[in-house]
Amino acid sequence: MNTNHKSDRKCFVIDTNVFIHRPDAINSFRDNEVVIPLFVLEELDDLKSAGGEKGRNARSAIRLLDHYGSRGSLSEGVMMDNGSLLKVELTYKKDIHFDINTDRPDNKILLVAYTLQQQGKRVFFVSKDINARVKATALGLKAVDYKKQTVDINTLYSGLKEIDGSDQIVEALHERGEVEWKEHLFPNQYVLFRRSKEEPLLARYDHKKGVLRYRAQRRRATWGIKPRNVQQQMAMELLLDDSIPLVTLVGKAGTGKTLLAIAAGLKKVHGADKYERVLVSRPIVPMGKDIGYLPGAKEEKLKNWMQPLFDNLEYIISSYKKENITSTEELLTENIIEIEALTYIRGRSLPHQFIIVDEAQNLSPHEVKTIVSRAGEGSKVVLTGDPFQIDSPYLDSNSNGLSYLVETFKGQECFGHVTLEKSERSFLAELAAELL
Repeated sequence: MNTNHKSDRKCFVIDTNVFIHRPDAINSFRDNEVVIPLFVLEELDDLKSAGGEKGRNARSAIRLLDHYGSRGSLSEGVMMDNGSLLKVELTYKKDIHFDINTDRPDNKILLVAYTLQQQGKRVFFVSKDINARVKATALGLKAVDYKKQTVDINTLYSGLKEIDGSDQIVEALHERGEVEWKEHLFPNQYVLFRRSKEEPLLARYDHKKGVLRYRAQRRRATWGIKPRNVQQQMAMELLLDDSIPLVTLVGKAGTGKTLLAIAAGLKKVHGADKYERVLVSRPIVPMGKDIGYLPGAKEEKLKNWMQPLFDNLEYIISSYKKENITSTEELLTENIIEIEALTYIRGRSLPHQFIIVDEAQNLSPHEVKTIVSRAGEGSKVVLTGDPFQIDSPYLDSNSNGLSYLVETFKGQECFGHVTLEKSERSFLAELAAELL
């Protein structure tokens, strides 16, 4: 029995950017009233022809609203599947007692929320735009961020648990190579046993057998790249493990996320023949005009965006020093590796490939879902990024797709994760990452 009477309903006024973040956002508000100002529909109409994720999400949102509009009059309100009443509000109170620029669509959206509150409704203005929420608060409105598919970055799963190791456990791991483990751990999670006078001992949890397996801290080179710390060793092991098709690497600049991933991919393609090619991609999040406005062919447009990937490749080749691989061009020509913008791999079928998505913190949860679900039979997907370095105006460290994926998949046997903490570029690079 539904005890949520009409007088108890909250009224959620949805800003345009919420739809851009997640096109089906209106389904998140159960058993309440959801209001879409007419000005939001106008902004969605302007955005529907935009390229990339923004245009796709605008079109998806419009289609969903059209679906519900077929049930009745949106201006009067129609019931949604989640029990909420969906309405499109056509106007706002004109005789307001304060001065506000009504030529701006975002201000008109705020005035719709203000008018509904003046009518006695319990209004919550929902927006991903911090400044819009500040203005809403100044108007006396309750303003909230859209929190669906968000995590707490401060408690993000790290993939490693540090424990004070007893002599009995350490001895058993050394002698038998494994020890039964009763305490809760996630599949493929690592444990670092601290010891007072000796180096810490590393083990990895086997979820199926309920045991910890000793992992010797080796520094073997993979395509010339040697792990320099415990987290890098963990990352390389997960990257080379064929039983784990999904790996995420999180860390600040210089921790080796992309370098390790590319080296492991090349090893699996050119050395082990496990995959057909390494496909490396990154999202294009321009600070100015989109890439489509730039002059030249696609390769010319992508050159600057993809240069960090080429830098990593050149470093690997210089470290590998094999006569049969002398340049990045050889790897590309022989189709051992392909470097492509994320925009251009959407819709492709990607079987038997080692797929690396760099800068994945600039992707929404919806985009990450789309990418991971594109992986075909026999493919491995690796996502790398730094949740504290986000260029997208609608994402933050808690709401980006990389962080969400880490928390969502941490209990799955097919998944492995490492948070890399130490920068290995240089003392200056590490200091800059910490202080700036």
